[in-house]
Amino acid sequence: MNNLQEQGFIILDNIFTPEEVYAIVEKIKEADSSKPQFRKTKELFAIRQFLKEIPQVADLIFTDAFKAIVQEYAGIDHFVVKSIYFDKPEGSNWFVAWHQDLTISVDTRLECPGFGNWTIKQESFGVQPPVDILESIVTFRIHLDDTDEENGALKVIPGSHQRGVVRPDSLPATEGQVCAVGKGGVMIMRPLLLHASGRVTSNRQRRVIHIEFCDKVLPCGLEWAERL
Repeated sequence: MNNLQEQGFIILDNIFTPEEVYAIVEKIKEADSSKPQFRKTKELFAIRQFLKEIPQVADLIFTDAFKAIVQEYAGIDHFVVKSIYFDKPEGSNWFVAWHQDLTISVDTRLECPGFGNWTIKQESFGVQPPVDILESIVTFRIHLDDTDEENGALKVIPGSHQRGVVRPDSLPATEGQVCAVGKGGVMIMRPLLLHASGRVTSNRQRRVIHIEFCDKVLPCGLEWAERL
């Protein structure tokens, strides 16, 4: 737990067996990719509101082993508030610059003190909440492939989550720490941790399921778009 609190991330190996990963991948392949929440280009395949769009995959993800680490590193009161599937194909030139995850997904737009920078992506409302809500979120990234620097593994700046909301361009130049995660492993991180990912330089894809948990009830009548 100290690594998550102090460094802002932790990597746990072998949370899912190869057979469990295979079952998850097969269920994703069966999904109807023509829906609005599916974004597919030659550089990226993403599914927003993943657990809502493919509800049948939930039983495969929420194994006893996964539920145990959610309870240990998030808490028994935390619930799902966002889920996204990312597939960065082999040879993808898509990369993400240094950033923090500052946006939560809500069911509608309502003006509320402390909430701003509204966006809408693929019929989903996003908003930046007060920092105390961001600090209460814990993200679990389930890796469906062996992931390293050659196929777009995350890079992080350890401890940067403790600085609050920061401007990435105000930081000194850094290559960061590459977070290599094995197939079936889980990277747990704080959304305020500065992170980035590079282009794929190998013939291996990088598939990740990103699930955020929080224990906060939103004010002003706002509701989490994906509360499960």
